[in-house]
Amino acid sequence: MSAPRSTGPATEFAGWAHFSHDADIGVRGWGPTIERAFEQAAAALTGIVTGAEVRALRQVTVACEGSDLEVLLVEWLNAVIYEMSVRRMLFARFVVTIDGTRHLRGSLWGESVDVLRHAPAVEPKGATFTALRVAREADGHWTAACVVDV
Repeated sequence: MSAPRSTGPATEFAGWAHFSHDADIGVRGWGPTIERAFEQAAAALTGIVTGAEVRALRQVTVACEGSDLEVLLVEWLNAVIYEMSVRRMLFARFVVTIDGTRHLRGSLWGESVDVLRHAPAVEPKGATFTALRVAREADGHWTAACVVDV
């Protein structure tokens, strides 16, 4: 498992981490809101590909739907993976809005992959339902996690 990474102000409990799962990689995001947890899970996707700085130069918007929050997480991560693949981009910043438990709109900011600078390690193929969990924890913060096929 990778060391957890925190983002945002010190007063905001948010971050992401990877966890091991056979030949694949798990991503976990957490934050004070469900949206922040989803944003951090997407940041963990970038962390699978590169440890280098990714600049937030271009914006891409996505929308997705799911039957519940867990399916919505898989759809969100797969939308990010799709944009990474077709645009040949990596993303540094994510903003998510969730309407109810079924509709998500997201903005991603990133840049084109620079093979020399980013030195991509792996290419995420898809978010899976393995180890899928979206929940509000006892302390009130949200977590969003699943395994990503690489």
